[in-house]
Amino acid sequence: MKQLIEQAWENRALLNEEPTRQAVVEAIDMLDRGELRAIERTGGEGTAPVANQWVKQAILLYFQLQGMQPLEAGPMEYHDKIPLKRDYARRGVRVVPPAVARHGAYLAPGTILMPSYVNIGAYVDSGTMVDTWATVGSCAQVGKNVHLSGGVGLGGVLEPLQAKPVVVEDNCFIGSRSIIVEGAWIDREAVIGAGVVITGSTKIIDVTESQPITHTGYVPPRSVVIPGSYTKQFPAGEYQVPCALIIGRRKESTDMKTSLNDALRLFN
Repeated sequence: MKQLIEQAWENRALLNEEPTRQAVVEAIDMLDRGELRAIERTGGEGTAPVANQWVKQAILLYFQLQGMQPLEAGPMEYHDKIPLKRDYARRGVRVVPPAVARHGAYLAPGTILMPSYVNIGAYVDSGTMVDTWATVGSCAQVGKNVHLSGGVGLGGVLEPLQAKPVVVEDNCFIGSRSIIVEGAWIDREAVIGAGVVITGSTKIIDVTESQPITHTGYVPPRSVVIPGSYTKQFPAGEYQVPCALIIGRRKESTDMKTSLNDALRLFN
């Protein structure tokens, strides 16, 4: 399947051949079932994720194969190439209207979607809540028991193929209106405060010791992060540039502030 997709990426005429078309469709179906992911960890758990390029190729080829068609969800009508995800009851997923997930996005059992959006290629693991008006972009990866608060934006990425997707590891809390894009990696149990913006080049400065430690596009495990700024010299003078500040490590009192009510998780 991988070989057929890579060959079709170099020669689009191969999309006219049935084995190639079947390979593309099966790759998307495997993404939908969580059997395939847009990232891989060549060094095992805890190592930096890298893009699974041929999977992203399959998604882009799928767009070429699919024609525009009307899609209906109750009284709502859409017009798009990608089918909507269905059969939530069997999957054990709670979906509050008018939340939308596209076919090719994986939602694990126990996931909760408030009115929100999950794009193709995304992976959302069990016990995670995607809160109101939050967005999980194409190929973004979200771990177990994560809370994406209201209005959170996890950026999507399909091109360039080597660009890493956003990754949010297990048990993280992402505060309201935070934006995480450009392949930023939020490691396990981190707490991102409201309104924090993290890109692939954002300086994330640990100010908890006598000397600052700067990370770029990466938040270490159990970090508590808030918005900040630093002074930068430009030809026109000195100006404040946005950054993110690590002001501490997650502790029991933080867990209590960021926990979800059982009533929201245990929806059976």
